[in-house]
Amino acid sequence: MGNHIKAAPQRQSLWARLRGRLFHLYFLLRRPMTLGVRGLVHDKATNAVFLIRHTYVPGWQLPGGGVEIGETFVESLTRELEEEGNISLTAPPVLKSIHLNKQATRRDHVGFYLIEAFRQDRPKLPDHEIAEAGFFPLDALPEGTTPATRRRIAEVFEGVPASPYW
Repeated sequence: MGNHIKAAPQRQSLWARLRGRLFHLYFLLRRPMTLGVRGLVHDKATNAVFLIRHTYVPGWQLPGGGVEIGETFVESLTRELEEEGNISLTAPPVLKSIHLNKQATRRDHVGFYLIEAFRQDRPKLPDHEIAEAGFFPLDALPEGTTPATRRRIAEVFEGVPASPYW
């Protein structure tokens, strides 16, 4: 048997660790990136999708929102679906694509998920954030459905290639 020399674990000096953290903080402040999630909740039995209309932006859109510090994409999606639709996941959502949302900022990215295993124990009633919410047949989306929402639906149900942009 040959000699095996075990390398000592590399330790960073205090200054190196501090420098790394300062460098990271500089880039966070200089070029912050935001992350969001959106979910396409599809009721296979009725071939309908869940859409919301916010009180503060126009149009019908997919439920979702920002990923909070310390949250995973799926944790954020789970929270947003509950808040915006009283919808609980009963199986993991399927990540369909990730998009750059240039309308928000040049560094906003959105994870887009398909949800077909869920439970809604009660309809979503209007509140300070959600003006209206409900399921709509794919062939009868409400007037004012946003272009981005229509693109995501076409990508999932019509085989349109996913755009890199939201």
